[in-house]
Amino acid sequence: MIGVVITGWFTYRGTRTAAAIQAGPAAEQTKFAVLEKTVARVDEENGSLRGRQSRLESLLRACTWTMDLWARQMRDAGIEPEPPHPLVEEYNRTGV
Repeated sequence: MIGVVITGWFTYRGTRTAAAIQAGPAAEQTKFAVLEKTVARVDEENGSLRGRQSRLESLLRACTWTMDLWARQMRDAGIEPEPPHPLVEEYNRTGV
């Protein structure tokens, strides 16, 4: 009687272990698929942000060039322009 119970218990454990082993690769594959989709989404978002940042930097350079042109025109006309904002001054010094 005890032998039957012990055999049944080991069979039960073995069946559960086998099921867990078989389910392992499928679970890992699901996790990998989710990770792949997440990486693809983040790459797409980063590409979009890089494009926007590049466009903003181009716009900043164009504005800086235009304001420099206007300041030169004012000086040529004998008008001293207002001093630049501290952030503009910092950008002119560091380029950042």
